[in-house]
Amino acid sequence: MQSLMTRIFCCVIVFSSIQAIAQPPKGTHWSKDGKSYYKASNGKIMQYNLPDFSENIIADANTLTPAGMSAPLKVRNFFFSGDGKKLLIYTNTKKVWRYDTRGDYWILNLDNKKLTQVGKTLPASSLMFAKFNNDATKVAYVSQFNLYVEDVATGKINQLTTDGTRKLINGTFDWAYEEEFFCRDGFRWSPDGKQIAFWQMDAKNTKDYLMIDNTDSIYPFAKPVEYPIAGEPPSPFKIGVVNISTAKTKWMDIPTDAVLQSYVPRMEWAANNTDLIIQHLNRKQNASDILLCNVATGKSTTIYKETDAAWIDIQQLWDDDYQYGGWDWLNNGKEFIWSSEKDGWRHLYRIGTDGKSETLITVGNYDVMDICAIDEKSGYLYLWLRPKMQHKNIYTG
Repeated sequence: MQSLMTRIFCCVIVFSSIQAIAQPPKGTHWSKDGKSYYKASNGKIMQYNLPDFSENIIADANTLTPAGMSAPLKVRNFFFSGDGKKLLIYTNTKKVWRYDTRGDYWILNLDNKKLTQVGKTLPASSLMFAKFNNDATKVAYVSQFNLYVEDVATGKINQLTTDGTRKLINGTFDWAYEEEFFCRDGFRWSPDGKQIAFWQMDAKNTKDYLMIDNTDSIYPFAKPVEYPIAGEPPSPFKIGVVNISTAKTKWMDIPTDAVLQSYVPRMEWAANNTDLIIQHLNRKQNASDILLCNVATGKSTTIYKETDAAWIDIQQLWDDDYQYGGWDWLNNGKEFIWSSEKDGWRHLYRIGTDGKSETLITVGNYDVMDICAIDEKSGYLYLWLRPKMQHKNIYTG
């Protein structure tokens, strides 16, 4: 126990927080009270209670077998609705570049055990990043580069974008964003479930790099990847907010370099239904702006700026909890936690959304390696830290 404590540190800071996280890729899910966790195991979905590790069956093989099928769904992952009464089950998955982020989704009603396929009129294994809105009346997802929303009760599907192609990508990303920024899930429900904010990537002028695939067939074949090599601009982005009732999109007014373009590696709702918060990077990735965007007008306002002589790291690169979205809000959405290496160490700051306040909240010669948890009620911030160390005669061969 002592050796463990020498590697894990805790800083105690008094604040409150609101955290909004997009769909995570993990297959183990904790209960809201932290006293149990859920996991798919041996063809079932199980609940494991702590500290005695007693078990409850949430869904057995019979429950997970759709009508007319002889075998249960092979559960790759699952996600509870906010009220805990429904499960969104991810199965029949296929790879998109590195990870199997494309597949089929089913809704399991835990009250009546009814199992219903989502997007059943769309091609098999084509749905990406399906997720409930807050009241679980709707499910949104991407299929074939377009964004859809589906009514849970009726199964009615409403297509929100219609222009998607391999070169005009809605709700997900081209290869460069996945490679450089770990961006895959490219849309976010508004808190009230009436709007969806999403990325659109225009790769029409981004040249294809032909990669040789030697692993997916007994014969190698060329796979085209839209890829901006050094010195060429990346695919231009747009951030849109679509009304799920009218399917009308409002585009945000975000400045960019007309020649070299720029990047938006992070975008979330700003703890309300009226604004988005985004991180905007230049092509060299050595200048970062945090913008608030009004979703009604599209107007953007810079509330925080940072530059570096070399480059600016992004949070997804060192804390993989943020690779599928998330933003840490404080003080009922008036402040947020932000990480920066501008003093030579990776530290955390409180940033006000008014653009006027900035407070260092981790002090010392160490790097923050992971934001483990935020306890809003008690005012604790749990961190994994890497302190300053002296290394001698380290063999690296």
